[in-house]
Amino acid sequence: MIERVPGGMMLIPLLLGALINTFFPNTAGFFGSFTEGIFKGALPFIALNIFCLGTQMDFKVAPAIAKKGGALLLSKVGIAAVVGIIAGKMIGDGVIWGGLSVLAIVVAMNDTNGGLYVSLMNQFGKKEEVGATTIMALETGPFITMLTLGLAGISAFPWQYMVGAILPLILGMIIGNLDKDMRTLFSKGSAMLIPFIGFTLGNGINLTKVYQAGLTGIALGIFVVLVTGGACFIADRLTGGNGVAGIAAATTAGNAATVPAVIAAANPQYAEAAPSATVVVASCVVVTAIIVPILTAWWANRMQMKSEQAQQVQEPAALVRS
Repeated sequence: MIERVPGGMMLIPLLLGALINTFFPNTAGFFGSFTEGIFKGALPFIALNIFCLGTQMDFKVAPAIAKKGGALLLSKVGIAAVVGIIAGKMIGDGVIWGGLSVLAIVVAMNDTNGGLYVSLMNQFGKKEEVGATTIMALETGPFITMLTLGLAGISAFPWQYMVGAILPLILGMIIGNLDKDMRTLFSKGSAMLIPFIGFTLGNGINLTKVYQAGLTGIALGIFVVLVTGGACFIADRLTGGNGVAGIAAATTAGNAATVPAVIAAANPQYAEAAPSATVVVASCVVVTAIIVPILTAWWANRMQMKSEQAQQVQEPAALVRS
């Protein structure tokens, strides 16, 4: 039932955690022990989530898959860096009205909802477009966001934090590729951890401060679909696609809501922006999860009709020549 809500596995536990933190802020300290660990264990849960995702990434990627996935990955990260530079010049590293920050913008644009992408490509795409998610999974976690913020000149992170951010993913990739049984074992670990991550992140949010952030998230979600969708659409067409995969990649991943907390832990200058960024990004998850499937289906049907019309024109011409 919870999965009927877009992003529900993340959003509903996050809301529960936020309700507890808003009305009973001392709950974790009151119980202590393991209960407090569940309330405050965001970083370990996130690390495990990234590790499990890594185990599902196959080193043996066909060239066509690498080409498509690489194009979508680079276009999405590239446009996020460009927008991040512009936003950094305009609003700096603080938080403006509605909880908007450079951190929220870059995080929302960087990470694609892999599950939704695969689902849409299974319905409307080709095999290599489905497999592209193997490459796009490199967006997972805070590493790409740290890299983007660094390349944009907005912020700098110690190299230890940069390496530490991607180590769980790399370790998971190594183990998953060396042992197929381990890959199978951890295949459901990522999904299982999402509600716990949502709950712990919610315990850092006060609902009295998130109303405007939620509205900002809706606007940012539309922006993400238009801007990253446009960039990925062009990249898809340039690599021989019809644009369907590019539109399907214009989402914000559910686990992207975990990234602001990790960034803030690595660089204290983002401590103020992280709570509101979490809410803004979570709103983007919902908005993009609603808009993108509709746009993808519309464009795929349009391409199908165009293909059928072209075929109908070619058939009479072939008969005349014969």
